[in-house]
Amino acid sequence: MADRRLSSKRLSIVIDEKDRVWAPNRRRSSAVSRASVLVARKSNAGLENAAFVPDDQMPMQEVHLGHSKDIRRKSISYLKKELEIDYHEVDIGTLYNRFGSHPDSGLSGDQVKRNREKYGMNQLTPPKKEPLWLKFIKTLVGGFQLLLWVGGILSLIAYGTQYFQAGTPPPDNLYLGVVLIVLVIVLGLFTFYQEYSSGKIMESFSKMVPSYANVIREKKLQTINATELVVGDIVEVKFGDRIPADIRIIEASGLKVDNSSLTGESEPQSRSPQCTNENPMESKNLAFFSTNALEGTGKGIVVATGDGTFIGRIAGLATGLDSLETPMSREVTHFVIFISGVAIFFGVTFFIIALSMGYDFISAAIFLIGIIVANVPEGLLVTFTVVLALTAKRMANKNCLVKQLHAVETLGSCSVICSDKTGTLTQNKMTVSHLWFANKIVSAMIGSKDFEKDESGFISLARVATLCSRAKILPDQDDIPIAERKVNGDASESAIIRYMAQMIGSIEDYQEKRKKIFEIPFNSVNKWQLSIHDLNQQNEPRYLVAMKGAPERIISLCTKIAINDTVYDLDERWKKTFNDIYEEIGGMGERVIGFCEMMLPADKYPKGFQFDPDNLEFLKDGMTFQGLVSMIDPPRPGVAEAVQTCRTAGIKVVMVTGDHPITAKAIARSVGIISRDNETVEDVAKRLKVDVEVVDPTQCTAAVVSGTELMEMSTPEIDEVLKHHTEIVFARVSPQQKLVIVEGFQRLGKIVAVTGDGVNDSPALKKADIGVAMGIAGSDVSKQAADMILLDDNFASIVTGVEEGRLIFDNLKKCICYLLAANIAELCPFLLYITVGIPLALGTIPMLVICLGTDILPTISLSYEKAEGDIMKRPARNPETDKLVTGQLISYSYGQLGVIEAAAGFFAYFVVMAHNGFLPHRLIGIQQQWDSTAVNDLSDSYKQEWTYHDRKLLEKTGWTAYFCSVVVCQWANVLISKCRRVPLYTKIFDNWVVFAAILGETLLACFLTYTPGLNTAMSYMPIKIWWWLPGVPFFMAILLYDETRRFLLRNFPKWSWYQKEFYY
Repeated sequence: MADRRLSSKRLSIVIDEKDRVWAPNRRRSSAVSRASVLVARKSNAGLENAAFVPDDQMPMQEVHLGHSKDIRRKSISYLKKELEIDYHEVDIGTLYNRFGSHPDSGLSGDQVKRNREKYGMNQLTPPKKEPLWLKFIKTLVGGFQLLLWVGGILSLIAYGTQYFQAGTPPPDNLYLGVVLIVLVIVLGLFTFYQEYSSGKIMESFSKMVPSYANVIREKKLQTINATELVVGDIVEVKFGDRIPADIRIIEASGLKVDNSSLTGESEPQSRSPQCTNENPMESKNLAFFSTNALEGTGKGIVVATGDGTFIGRIAGLATGLDSLETPMSREVTHFVIFISGVAIFFGVTFFIIALSMGYDFISAAIFLIGIIVANVPEGLLVTFTVVLALTAKRMANKNCLVKQLHAVETLGSCSVICSDKTGTLTQNKMTVSHLWFANKIVSAMIGSKDFEKDESGFISLARVATLCSRAKILPDQDDIPIAERKVNGDASESAIIRYMAQMIGSIEDYQEKRKKIFEIPFNSVNKWQLSIHDLNQQNEPRYLVAMKGAPERIISLCTKIAINDTVYDLDERWKKTFNDIYEEIGGMGERVIGFCEMMLPADKYPKGFQFDPDNLEFLKDGMTFQGLVSMIDPPRPGVAEAVQTCRTAGIKVVMVTGDHPITAKAIARSVGIISRDNETVEDVAKRLKVDVEVVDPTQCTAAVVSGTELMEMSTPEIDEVLKHHTEIVFARVSPQQKLVIVEGFQRLGKIVAVTGDGVNDSPALKKADIGVAMGIAGSDVSKQAADMILLDDNFASIVTGVEEGRLIFDNLKKCICYLLAANIAELCPFLLYITVGIPLALGTIPMLVICLGTDILPTISLSYEKAEGDIMKRPARNPETDKLVTGQLISYSYGQLGVIEAAAGFFAYFVVMAHNGFLPHRLIGIQQQWDSTAVNDLSDSYKQEWTYHDRKLLEKTGWTAYFCSVVVCQWANVLISKCRRVPLYTKIFDNWVVFAAILGETLLACFLTYTPGLNTAMSYMPIKIWWWLPGVPFFMAILLYDETRRFLLRNFPKWSWYQKEFYY
């Protein structure tokens, strides 16, 4: 293991020659002690690693990098690349030599060619694209489609067999086969069109490539296409530019970049030439490909291009992941297997019966095929496609855009939501939250009663905060609320200037009366910003020095502290007060800035004095501390309520962010991901005033887990965290670790939704059962990786998605129950035709009309049903036990409702036959004579002779009566399908679409029955109006039977056997 390994200075890990990852086992017991990451990192003798901090020997354990081979492979590849990175730590001269570059002259033409051959172009390698024809083929062979293909092919086989056997067989099987195949193709085209635009992740990555870059080559500054950049190029960037590759900073002047899409940190990050952290993502001397330069200028050397950049590595994680089968797809597969089993059982059973009754093998085989085809619910594919499309449209109207139809239901099935923080739970806009002045912490909420605007302490603090600022509110925004106005400046200054504009009025007028005459911008070395102002007052000839910066730096420059109108010496007591307040506000996860000021003596600094940035002698005299301003990226409105609703619905909401643990925890508490009464190990330790290591983490239901801790956990330890803790925050996690977290929940049997908006979220979005991206602030990458897009960027819209998903699952159950009941009514005529020998009671074409005509409108109308009770107060669906199609549903549809409908159809059929002379007992056993063209003198019960032609006209009349009776029964069926437990009268009028569907179904049946020419072409005959009536008693029977079933379900909950067998 020690012969070939990669080790990390940033994490105590070793990758051995078998690509296994090892870390020290710091746990004292089986319980997970996350606090132990504070212990010095150690290694044992068998895995010596000089990079580890030497200490007592500690056993190593294999850490968890994903359960599936795909995730492990990607995770290890990602880690190896990270461990190999050293370009942020090595001496800059070493980089010049490594890449053949020079800071002033750049690369030569020959060196550009050599580096391009060695390191490649500055573009991401696109994955192999799946041909469009293959995508289309896949829409034709999945789930229900496969069932219909089998039915269609078997029908054609049956027709072909009959053709070669008899010469002129009836065309029913031919029609059936053609209709089924055409149906699959048409619906396949529809589905293909719906999902055509999904899955183009790499294209969106490519769109993020900046078009041009300013590069120094052969001592000349050139503008070239960013894709032509090579490792070693010297590039210049300025505010407004997108960073063209991963670069190491050589020079920087106030350069700040926005890393939020990569790291989750909403605060702009300053860049400088110094390496400030062993972790490349944390070091200030690196700027990353595709991030934005917000202010300042800089110069750097390209250290990685294309696939070698950080975004390229994330692209490698996101692409190539196997797409998970959606819960709805799994349900469809389960249903197809179920219904196929039923069809084969019936088919084989009656095949054996036919053989035992003396039918020849060919005839029995045709019967077998006919029974299997009759069991295929032809209308179900249409129903699923249309119902899911209608629901997707309804969700889009509620700002939830679903890209794949089967994903409509997934959000309703999810039991875990892993949410990014920045831009998803929060607004990605810094906002002033608290102030400290006059020795009190006050809320900065507009209208707060904690303080008055005219308090001297606030006036002094507001003066410094307003004057010591480079931010400018953009013009022509008078009709926009101040809090929403655009500001030219970094996030912190913009937040402060917006707040002050609301508190003191026009910022421009205020600053104009106190003109700035000198300024030193903020930089990462000083960690402060200074400006000097002419107060323009006749009685105040002195200049005002206004200063802000990191609180610990500001307080170190002060000798006095102002408390309202009184100025005190900054003694140890006040310093302790300051530290306590700073820790309290900082502990809330807020960014804190300190402010101080000084009036310069007029004799030493008269009007017109030329200030020198290298000679600030006045700082030695000591400043006067005025107060603190804290800011936070606030939660989006409605997020806390949405989290609570999800919790009520049995859904665990987990925060997964790249931001700092303290900030993440503060936001988690504010939105309810960590509830007020629950404590983490750190909270318990603070309350008990003991070390964190003493606290047993199994006694805490909440947990904040850092990426470092996660990296060093074994599989059982990760499982323990995911299962044991009900409230979890993962902070400072990498895109690879987000993948591991999602896969961990999935391995525990959870259906996982992931929400995010950044590039770093895209692998997890792709891996999740359903990925949810933000439509406005979300990156193109996240939108393409996701299955659903929130058009209003409102996390609260997820609640809508969950509710709609649960509702569509319930309604699809009702649709299936409705459709399958008619299936038995279509199957029974064929069974009696085989076993009893009566003429066929329902032909193939009327059977298809029921499935694909009259039943479609009522089925679709059930998708508009409202929920029975509050579906958001029941636990998440268990995908292993709560199936879309259950044994109870099959039993109820086939064995109960279907039998009643079949009885209604046969009753109408026998009435028509008896009215025309064929009493029921006469029909038994005459099937062969009835279908023989040679028999033209078949006698009925009254000795009347019937020709073949007349018999077939009567047969079609019987088919029509059977069909109409089934339609009447389906009126009752669609009404009772509205509710599975509650009384029908409570829901009968809450969905008028059902009544419109019943009317449409009836008009279609009348149109087919009574339209001259069309009726004969479709194997119908115009029947007398009273021949519709035999179905009415059965209509009433169905209503009464189901009302009794629901009455017993509601009133006898202790009848467990009844509850189990009769609730579908």
